[in-house]
Amino acid sequence: MRIFVTGATGFLGSYVAEDLIGQGHGVAVLLRPGTRPWRLGAIRDRLTIIEGTLDDPSALGAGLRSFAPDAVVHLAWRGVGNSERNSKEQVRNIADTVAMVDLAADAGATIFVGAGSQAEYGPYDRAIAESDVPRPTTFYGIAKLASGLMAERRCAERKLRFAWLRIFSAYGPRDGEAWLIPSLIRTLRAGGHMALTACEQRWGFLHARDAAAAVRLVLESPAAQGIYNLGSPDAPQLGETVRRLHELIGAGALGLGEVPYRPDQVMVLAADMTRLEALGWRPMVGLDQGLRETLAWHAAAEQGAS
Repeated sequence: MRIFVTGATGFLGSYVAEDLIGQGHGVAVLLRPGTRPWRLGAIRDRLTIIEGTLDDPSALGAGLRSFAPDAVVHLAWRGVGNSERNSKEQVRNIADTVAMVDLAADAGATIFVGAGSQAEYGPYDRAIAESDVPRPTTFYGIAKLASGLMAERRCAERKLRFAWLRIFSAYGPRDGEAWLIPSLIRTLRAGGHMALTACEQRWGFLHARDAAAAVRLVLESPAAQGIYNLGSPDAPQLGETVRRLHELIGAGALGLGEVPYRPDQVMVLAADMTRLEALGWRPMVGLDQGLRETLAWHAAAEQGAS
């Protein structure tokens, strides 16, 4: 299969591109001018590079038609950081997503897979199923929800098989430094003090390698369409994960309970994975193994930079 991936220079996107290449698919990725695609270093010579931006769909469309994809995986998104979750710029992502459906159809693709988010659901006090009513509390969640709804409608009009993966918490080597696990590793390895909430939340972490395998499974399964949760089927108390990472590092200090919960704090971030499991998906990387891998990557990266 020939597959075009947007957002491939990002954390999860790099794993998706790597997984697809490893399974023998032809992969093209969108590369913005001036971007340093360091996460793709191991596979860059096996990728087709399409230079362009989502701001210039006509130029992007020319490159896409030349590649002639069977499927498009749209992972690119503006404003993923916590400080940008309520920016009015989130609305631009909706137009980007719908435009990408049209570009995919115009290039001859028959499959469109988009990246949604657990933020579409809003807070729940239990594991969330795809049938649960979305109640997003941020512009980010609202924009993800609107993008998925509009892309689904547009795919129906353009005769593309549509799947929308609502991603929960992914982690692993190459993750962005601002997220919890990389922040913990960086602070504790330096012997620092990490101020945290009481960490009583139930929080499922899924290794990015398992998330990428799920994306490929949806692409390869003709019957896969509609909304799928993409997260860990297990959601231990966050404090267990934090303490285990601290134990593995053996340095620094945890300040549990020093940060108050936000008024809209999500206390249960757990995905009901029944629907994706019905396709044959199971996570292969246990949390302890994944934490060890991530810690080893950080140690090697730090050594390489010194």
